[in-house]
Amino acid sequence: MSYQLLRRDFLRLGAGVCALSLNGPVWLGQQAFSTPSLISPGCWKSKVRIAKIYMGTPKAHWPTPLMDLTSEMQRYEEEINGMQDGFSDVEFVASELVTSLEQAEQLKEKVDGVDGILIIHLSMGILPLIKPILSAGYPTVLFSAPYSGHEWIHFGELEKEAKGQLVVILSSDLRKLADGINPIRAIHHLREAKILNLTTNPMDNSFLEKARTVFGTEIVPVSLDRILSLYHTIPDSEARSETDKWIIKAMEVVEPSQEEIYRSCKLALAFERLLEEEQATVITADCYGSMHHKLPAYPCIGFTRLNDIGLGGICESDLESALTFILFQGLCGRPGFISDPTVDGDTIILAHCLGTRKMEGPNKPGAPYKLRSIMERQEGAVPQIFMKAGNSVTQARIVGVEKILCFTGQIIAAPDNDRGCRTKITVRVDGDVESLWKNWSHGLHRVTCLGNIRKGIERFCGFKNLEFIDEARPV
Repeated sequence: MSYQLLRRDFLRLGAGVCALSLNGPVWLGQQAFSTPSLISPGCWKSKVRIAKIYMGTPKAHWPTPLMDLTSEMQRYEEEINGMQDGFSDVEFVASELVTSLEQAEQLKEKVDGVDGILIIHLSMGILPLIKPILSAGYPTVLFSAPYSGHEWIHFGELEKEAKGQLVVILSSDLRKLADGINPIRAIHHLREAKILNLTTNPMDNSFLEKARTVFGTEIVPVSLDRILSLYHTIPDSEARSETDKWIIKAMEVVEPSQEEIYRSCKLALAFERLLEEEQATVITADCYGSMHHKLPAYPCIGFTRLNDIGLGGICESDLESALTFILFQGLCGRPGFISDPTVDGDTIILAHCLGTRKMEGPNKPGAPYKLRSIMERQEGAVPQIFMKAGNSVTQARIVGVEKILCFTGQIIAAPDNDRGCRTKITVRVDGDVESLWKNWSHGLHRVTCLGNIRKGIERFCGFKNLEFIDEARPV
C-alpha cells in the first residue's frame, strides 16, 4: 500500500491535532508536544561550570601601556553576555582579573569542582601566571587575541607540557571562545549521562566499569517488562494524536499501515516517559536480537523522535555509538545518525533505516521524510529521512575508552532507492577513500553529525587522554 497526503486530507487530519501558522507549518518538536526540560541537548542535570580568568599586567607594552585592564575585561564580559547561543548552558562560577603570581596561586584554590577553566589573555607578562592555574589539573582553554602580547611563542611548548589539558586559541574572533568550551561541555555531558540498554543479553561488565571510570557514564539494563508496562499506560488518545502528526508531516506513507504507525508512536511516547523517569540521556535496544518481535513495534520512530528532542535513541544495543552520540551533543548540540557504510568509488554511502530528522538541532526545522518499512525485514515503520546536500559532516566512533576514529566530508546526495537501508547520504570524503576502507576497523557502525567538528573531537581526546585516529588519512 502506498498513499500520499492530499491537501484536503491534510486539513481534515490536522483539525484538532496541529495547525498551520502564518509563518509556515508547525514541525514536530517543541511546539507540537512537550519537550523534556533539558539543560541542553543531551543533558538533564546541571550547567557546565567554568571559571573565567582574565590575565594581564598593568601598563604592559602590548597591546598598549594605555590599556585599562578592568575596562578591557568589561569589554569581553559584554561580548560573552551577548553570545547566549554559545553559553546558555554555562555557569561562570568565577570571573576574576589576575595580575600577579600571588593572585594566581590564591585563585587556584577557588576553582575546585569546576568542569574547566577559561583564561583570557589581556596583555604581556602573563606567562608566570598561567602555570599555577594549570597545576589545578582542570581542562583549560587559553584565548589570546592578536596584540595581546608575545607569549604566544611559548604557548606551543606550554600545550605540550600540559599533556592535553591545555587548548590555546589564537584569534580575534570572540565566537571561538564558545568553540573552546565545547569539548569541556562534552566531558560534562558524558559524566552526567545515563544510557539505558533494552536487552536480555548480559553486558560486558568490564566495559561498563571502564565507561564509568573514564567518562563517568552510567550504563544500565532496562527490562522488557518495564517498557511494556509504560507502553500500556500511554493513553490511546495521545498515541493517536502522535500518529496523526507523523502521517500529516510525511511526504508519503509507503508500506506501513496506520495501525503499525500507531503502535510505533505509542512506544515512542513510552520511551520518552522512561527516559524522563530515569533521567537518562539515551536508550538503545537489542532490536534485532533479544528484543526482536517482543516489543509492540520496532523502536525506530521512537528513537528518531528522541533524537529530535535532544535525547537519543540508538540502534542494536550499540553502546560505543551511544557514547559517541552523547559526545556529539556535547560538542555541538546536534544529534547523530548511525550508519552502515558502503563505498562507491571516491565517495562513501552512509545508510541506516533509522534516520534523524533534526540533524541541525532540536530547535531547527526537520528534514522531509517518508514513512517506510524496515528494508531488511520488510516490516515495521521507520522514517526515511532526506538530508540536505551541501552540508559538511563528521563521522566518528568511540572505541572502548581508548581512542576515537574519525573522518569528515560533505553530503553530495541523499539517494532514494530500495537497496541498502532506507535513509542514505552520499559523502565526498575529506582525505583518501581508499585509505579509509583499508584502515576500517572496529565494526561497521559510524555516527554522523552535521558540521566539521573534527577540531572539537581532537581537543576532547586531548583532555581525556584518548588517541585520535583520522581514518581517511593517506597511508
